[in-house]
Amino acid sequence: MLANYGNVGLFLVVAVLFAITTILLPVFLRYFRIVPHKPNPVKNSPYECGMETAGKTWVQFNFRYYFYALIFVALDVMVFFLYLFAVGLREIKIFGLIEIAVFVLVIAVGYIYAWKKKVLEWK
Repeated sequence: MLANYGNVGLFLVVAVLFAITTILLPVFLRYFRIVPHKPNPVKNSPYECGMETAGKTWVQFNFRYYFYALIFVALDVMVFFLYLFAVGLREIKIFGLIEIAVFVLVIAVGYIYAWKKKVLEWK
């Protein structure tokens, strides 16, 4: 029983060490002067398709883009879970059916709420 947790613990330790290493490696390489650090105005200028930007650089996007993206992600996750449900339908029986019904109900309530608030209308 503990051997299974040992593998999970080892995986967790390796994952944390990998994350720390990838964050600290550039710092150490710059400290030992392996990675050059020569800032200049050309390197710090905004780059867009090889040309200087015309107009304001910081443009605010319409917040509805984010709502559409979130709804897409929610529906995409729902399709993934529905596929897993369909594959394991014989093993999960009635309990799984109740779980997936609650899941679809939560997604549907959120979608109807967004629809009633007129978030999905493009102006």
